[in-house]
Amino acid sequence: MAITITEKGPIPQRRPLYIALSALMALIAAVGFWPTYYGPLVRLTLAQRPLIHVHALVFTGWLALFSAQAMLAANGRLRWHLRLGGVGIAYGVVLVIVGLTTGVWRAAALPRGGQAEALLYVALVDMLVFASFFGAAIRFRRRPDVHKKLMTIAATTLLIAAVGRMSFLPAPPGGLAVTFLVWSSPVLLAIAYDWRHSRGVHPVYITGLVAFAFRVWSEPLALTSPWTAFAMFMFRIASLL
Repeated sequence: MAITITEKGPIPQRRPLYIALSALMALIAAVGFWPTYYGPLVRLTLAQRPLIHVHALVFTGWLALFSAQAMLAANGRLRWHLRLGGVGIAYGVVLVIVGLTTGVWRAAALPRGGQAEALLYVALVDMLVFASFFGAAIRFRRRPDVHKKLMTIAATTLLIAAVGRMSFLPAPPGGLAVTFLVWSSPVLLAIAYDWRHSRGVHPVYITGLVAFAFRVWSEPLALTSPWTAFAMFMFRIASLL
């Protein structure tokens, strides 16, 4: 999704790639969350607190926004693309706030000594990775080729929760490589597409994959003493709110 693009020339022929990427992202989200959220929601059997519904609505809406921006750009509707991009900046800020709030609240409700600290860790790291690439995308909004790659990484970041709920994938630690591949599949598809056309891989994609790898393989850090102390501090703050 582009936020503020100023290109005035012909629409690049490679833009339909991002429509395909948005469709793949939607598929991953649907498969991952269908058993525990979307399915029960459709069957009217889902019982969740309002904050969970807000979280699901905001994160699903982000993927819809990414898809809409990709379609507008692919069809040459850059004026609407720019207008919707302004909304996207504010939406991204709201998403981070909702993501952090939900993560801390859910983690604080879990037993201490592993589960709570681990959930807090992944929630904060996920939002940090998203915010980093999202912020960089805003910074490079006048360089469309870099901007859209950064937004692809940011949007893909949010899929980790859906992939983590795919019970048919091999369990960790042996299944971490599979989790990484499924999660990063939109980025890998973009890399393959770029390689086919330019025989190169953009540094943004490499940076994104490194960030994803760190996220997947760094979870044991949640069990360290410094993180445990930080988690206890966050849980005390949450208990006062």
